[in-house]
Amino acid sequence: MEAKSADTIPEDGPYLYEPKWDGFRCLAFRSGDKVLLQSKAGQPLGRYFPELVTALGLLKARKFVLDGEIVIFVGDRLSFDDLLMRIHPAESRIRKLSVSTPATLMCFDLLVDERGKSLVQLPLSARRCKLEEFFASSSTPELIRLSPASTESRQAKQWMRERSTMGLDGIIAKRLDEPYHSGDRNAMIKVKRIRTADCVVGGFRYAEKGNGIGSLLLGLYNDEGALDHVGFTSSFNAEQREHLKKTVEPLIGPPGFTGRAPGGPSRWSTRRSSEWQPLKPKLVCEVSYDHFSGGRFRHGTKFIRWRPEKRPDQCTFEQLQRR
Repeated sequence: MEAKSADTIPEDGPYLYEPKWDGFRCLAFRSGDKVLLQSKAGQPLGRYFPELVTALGLLKARKFVLDGEIVIFVGDRLSFDDLLMRIHPAESRIRKLSVSTPATLMCFDLLVDERGKSLVQLPLSARRCKLEEFFASSSTPELIRLSPASTESRQAKQWMRERSTMGLDGIIAKRLDEPYHSGDRNAMIKVKRIRTADCVVGGFRYAEKGNGIGSLLLGLYNDEGALDHVGFTSSFNAEQREHLKKTVEPLIGPPGFTGRAPGGPSRWSTRRSSEWQPLKPKLVCEVSYDHFSGGRFRHGTKFIRWRPEKRPDQCTFEQLQRR
């Protein structure tokens, strides 16, 4: 299920309210002894989180599909930085991190029950009951948790106020009377503390001075499937600008932006700062912004983090349609 954005917690229900965890969305499949972790983009995640594969294999149920979010707690706070460290090619490093900073799967939906029956056509109210029964039927490892939920909007507002110190990303409101929606945003609303967007890096500009990266050029896919330029982010220090070269320069090449492209030089720009390099559409980053209109961010955005678990084609204008 995907989510529309809203500025305030909706109360025109019926809604089920849940904390919005700051992690990687994950579908967990089990059939007999086989356990598979998969991102919502279809990418395998099991090799990065072996401790979760082991924990899911210890559950009493031999068949199920759970929907949830992979997070890492450091003390009583969520750490997305520690989560990103797991996306590493070396298995030995991943194994070491799985012990020092183990991940947790926060489960908020049950799509297939222990008998192998699909539940996706049931309304969320029924699926939530079955999810709670699933957790109550047997003891679960500490790394596999039932995500809290409430039908009371005042509880959602309390979570929004009191859980900010732990790094909670916001609140999710899901329609209780809707079946599971795959690939659309018609049954779920997210209310985040700040406005963010996931964008494809379609190109970059070098800095006017030095050899570092001056700005990343951001793109979103339009309804025709073309990548439109929508703005830039340049909130990097000198060290980060140098480090970014290792990330973006290997990807220099077409197609860059296949829809609306960045403009040419202005009277304030130098030739070096106005020229831009196209990139292959491989990198996805999350940025925060204050205003979006006319098909672009009206001011520069702030880089938050890379999103290696997201497919570039998931970065569309639809995520910016606010309720």
